Amino acid sequence: MESSKVVSTDKPTVFIEVNPKVIQDTVIFFDGHEAGGKNHTTALKGFLKAQPKALGTVQIMIGAMVFILGIVLTSSIYNYTAILEYSGINYWGSFIYISAGCLSVAAQNKHHPCVVKASLGINVFSAITAGMAIHLMGIQLALISMDNPSLYVEYFTMRVTGILLVFTIPQFIISIYISALGCKAACNKDSTVVNVH
Repeated sequence: MESSKVVSTDKPTVFIEVNPKVIQDTVIFFDGHEAGGKNHTTALKGFLKAQPKALGTVQIMIGAMVFILGIVLTSSIYNYTAILEYSGINYWGSFIYISAGCLSVAAQNKHHPCVVKASLGINVFSAITAGMAIHLMGIQLALISMDNPSLYVEYFTMRVTGILLVFTIPQFIISIYISALGCKAACNKDSTVVNVH
């Protein structure tokens, strides 16, 4: 349903079109130009303005560091039992972080709503995984500190777990941020376009 109204005054005539039902893939521009030959919603424009490529690159690096530190923690010469080793969250969590980062980079490169929705889904899953990892690392650090750490292996495990925690907290925050932006871009169906001629 499209409505238009012509307002006439002594000054130049202004023609205003209001179209409340807009196809989801259109961008609202005041001058009528399209970005890169593709149409996008303003929410998708806002998602792309937040630089998901840079945030995705950080997610990929965090995933690689968590994987490497998980190998260090698991393959240490000491046989100290750790919750993180039993859960395997250092391995499968890092793959989730890397895949979330890859989809965030792809969302910036492809400019397609389906890729943004995929990035949204995997980032929600990544945020849940990072939240679980933060809780497991907190439990691990609490258990080690209750044992009155006196051995080198306990200090080594505490240090590596602390470093993993330092990487996992930003991953949690970035995943929530990209999820919020992706949700705003993917769920914005009722846009209103106002073209002033």
